Amino acid sequence: MPIPKPTRRELLRLAAAMPALALPAVLRAGSGEPGAGNPSHFTFRQGEVRLTVISDGALTLPVSALGVNADPQEVRAFLAGYFLSPEVNYAHTNHLLIETGAAKVLVDMGSGNRFQDSAGRLSANLAAAGVDAESITHVVITHAHPDHIWGIRDDFDEAILPGAAYFIGGAERAFWMQDGLAARVPPEMQQMVVGARNSLQVEGAEWILLADGDEVAPGVRVIDTPGHTPGHMSVVVDSGGAQMMAVGDALNHAYLNFAHPDWYNGFDMDGDRSVATRHQLLDMAVADRMTVLGYHFPFPGVGHVMREGGAYRFVPALWRWD
Repeated sequence: MPIPKPTRRELLRLAAAMPALALPAVLRAGSGEPGAGNPSHFTFRQGEVRLTVISDGALTLPVSALGVNADPQEVRAFLAGYFLSPEVNYAHTNHLLIETGAAKVLVDMGSGNRFQDSAGRLSANLAAAGVDAESITHVVITHAHPDHIWGIRDDFDEAILPGAAYFIGGAERAFWMQDGLAARVPPEMQQMVVGARNSLQVEGAEWILLADGDEVAPGVRVIDTPGHTPGHMSVVVDSGGAQMMAVGDALNHAYLNFAHPDWYNGFDMDGDRSVATRHQLLDMAVADRMTVLGYHFPFPGVGHVMREGGAYRFVPALWRWD
């Protein structure tokens, strides 16, 4: 298949957002300083499938990377209206563990110790959730950005979960593995390209390449959701007559992406395509009453989508305790 190639303009827009790599991880949640014993995981069921959302921590990113095709003052005013910082975007990182039959499917591997100090907590939080990491049978990577794949390898560049089967979209892998890509992108993007390639070539991981609609495990399939990256994929879980989508970064802000789905972000490699994909996902979620999990939504990041005028609204799921 042809390798999707973002234009130079798109690469420059992405590069402009890269200073976020250097942001100090000092911002705390708007409710104040965190206390001890905050939850790091949340488990629930959908039909016969057991689902657990597991945090990798949080990232601090510049608000200037949000809504880059909109008036910056309008973006800041919108965030302030939702009691969010108009300067720093504090984003959670929500991973999904799917347990169905003998399969344990983990969606994305986090950033490990290679990105921001406030992230890289997936392994510890898996243990806190009572999950033996070595019992994970499948790892699905939605896309090869740092906070989704850099945690795949340890300090010796070996796969942290060598016993798992690894899956990624064929178009996504082909894009990052292009010969000479690091030399063709702006300097600010070179670290991202090198990190993606190192992760995709990690020792101990044999990659199974996916296409739209492929099944990873019974009731677990992937769908193409390009735009944020050329080969971005989302994961759909189907059980008990209900469906849930782990949308990765195809939807990456629980308020802005819904109220203003036509605004795209600096990290979206193809802004126009990310908007088209976003509308498709939102319409699908509304029509089929699907549950959605947003990787960067407020923890645990699970809810539903409703139409609101010409836009949408994210409705957090109402949890029930035993």
